[in-house]
Amino acid sequence: MNAFFRVAGHLRTLARARCAVVLAVLATVAAAASDDEKTGGPYVPTPDVVVEQMLRMAGVGPSDFVVDLGSGDGVIVLTAAKKYKARGFGVDIDAELVGLSNSRAKLEGVADRVAFYRKDIFQTDVSKATVVTLYLLPAMMVNLRPKLLAELKPGTRVVSHDYHFDDWLPDSEITFDVPEKEKVNGVPSATIYLWVVPAQVAGRWQLRFDPGADPQRYDLNLRQRYQVFEGTATAAGGVLKLAQPALRGAEIRFTLPASSGRHRFTGKVAGDTMEGTVQFAGGKGTVRWSATRVPAQRSAEAR
Repeated sequence: MNAFFRVAGHLRTLARARCAVVLAVLATVAAAASDDEKTGGPYVPTPDVVVEQMLRMAGVGPSDFVVDLGSGDGVIVLTAAKKYKARGFGVDIDAELVGLSNSRAKLEGVADRVAFYRKDIFQTDVSKATVVTLYLLPAMMVNLRPKLLAELKPGTRVVSHDYHFDDWLPDSEITFDVPEKEKVNGVPSATIYLWVVPAQVAGRWQLRFDPGADPQRYDLNLRQRYQVFEGTATAAGGVLKLAQPALRGAEIRFTLPASSGRHRFTGKVAGDTMEGTVQFAGGKGTVRWSATRVPAQRSAEAR
């Protein structure tokens, strides 16, 4: 009987040991997943052909300030500086990669225009950027989305390699073969996504234009989800639905029905004001228009 209990005890000990090993493995996997969420994933070099396509797609030029979040070996910012004469910086949490990138900047003669910093992406001020480049895992992309929308100026271009912002749909994308990459479903390819940060137009606006004898006024009520918006215009004649609305950065377009066709509005958004030109229905001339956003409290009181 004593032998039986000794064997049973050994079995329980073995089972506990195996359980401990499994828990340790699971903890390691969970920690790695947590690290990936914090860092955007392990360092993976971006092929040169992908770098070139990202910078071309963003239209990078000498007037641009490029910020690369998760800059790795610095190749994107360095190429932007060398080939397109842009300025900018990259951030990464790997001190060795940051040091390597700064050394390359000096060696390649662009250290006066670019720099690299060891920093948390979420603690990085990106407000100076005119172009932001990314090669981060999906969870990090989604977590980063509110920061980019809040800090970047309308019109800033955001370019990502392979991963996107979930329901913030890209303005354009391209997929192409990249022999240097690992095969996915048998095909070594890359997808580049481009977003243009939209101006914030949601809310109530008072729009005015003067066709000559009779100044026109509309109350615009706009709803927005990222770069897509819709709304109505209310005037003495009733409520009109905006047609053909389009928003790209700070540039806005829409039309309103008129007795002889449509009035076509084009303009730019600057904070709480908009202005531009309206082409009258039937080609009957063009005049300036402007609109001012109604403060939220006043808008609520009006309802």
